[in-house]
Amino acid sequence: MPASVYGPLLDALRGVRWPARRAVAAGPAGTHRSTQRGTAGEFTEYRLYRQGDDPRTLDWKLLARSDRAFVRLSDDRAQLATWFVVDASASMAFPDEREGELSKWRLARRLTVGLAAVAHASSDPVGLLVAHGGGATRVPPRTRRGTVQELARVLDATPCGGAVALAPLVAQLPTAARMVIVSDALGDLEALRKVASAHAVAGALVEFIHVVAREELEPPADVHLARDPEQAALERVLDVRGRTAYRDAFAAFRRDVAQRWRAIGAGYTEVVTSVDPVRAVRAVVMGISVPATVEAR
Repeated sequence: MPASVYGPLLDALRGVRWPARRAVAAGPAGTHRSTQRGTAGEFTEYRLYRQGDDPRTLDWKLLARSDRAFVRLSDDRAQLATWFVVDASASMAFPDEREGELSKWRLARRLTVGLAAVAHASSDPVGLLVAHGGGATRVPPRTRRGTVQELARVLDATPCGGAVALAPLVAQLPTAARMVIVSDALGDLEALRKVASAHAVAGALVEFIHVVAREELEPPADVHLARDPEQAALERVLDVRGRTAYRDAFAAFRRDVAQRWRAIGAGYTEVVTSVDPVRAVRAVVMGISVPATVEAR
């Protein structure tokens, strides 16, 4: 992983932690509050002793004071496998970085690497599914040293291209996991949302990161024709009336995407390519919106 590319990002994220938004399924010992209740871990409450309880869980000092037998209950802590499902379709290559602009794909890579480093720092297994024109590349979840670097190498070696389907990839994932989908929402969005909704009902924690190019919000003045990079027949003339219609339609589309993902209980964050990736990663972790005016570095 080139230090010159990701080094400052990872340095700025040291010490950042990503707690689960709710209790997770019981699993190997980790840092997230588990749905399993036990007598080891972080104390939460007392319960009256019942026949069959382990006498070692009795609070003898409380028994001496109250003459009633109580056991100490705790929330166990568990690991949370984090899967990143990343869109590398042709539309993610916009705008062309040869023109000096930051592409959606470069931002998506930085967001994924940054969030993977934060999850990995909590000893959570981190894995990757990246969808591209040639199919999909899979890196299974691991906690070992060098995992984040491996994910970065896979992402950096993946060119954008073609029209990809993310829903079949998400359908393969286990429900006892956190699923982080990084996409511009211009693909199989409704099928993807339905699969993600089923996973959320089954207990998965779903995060959708909507990557938007600054040029999509306000096309440059010298651009007079907008064309879909994955379906060349779809195009719009950007005269004065066309620009207004485009801006209104794109704003409505973004509002609809946000509403639909939040309706299934998913975390949703829109990130514009003009935003500093460090600020964006912190916003995702904290579950807050990202200001679109913070310049990328």
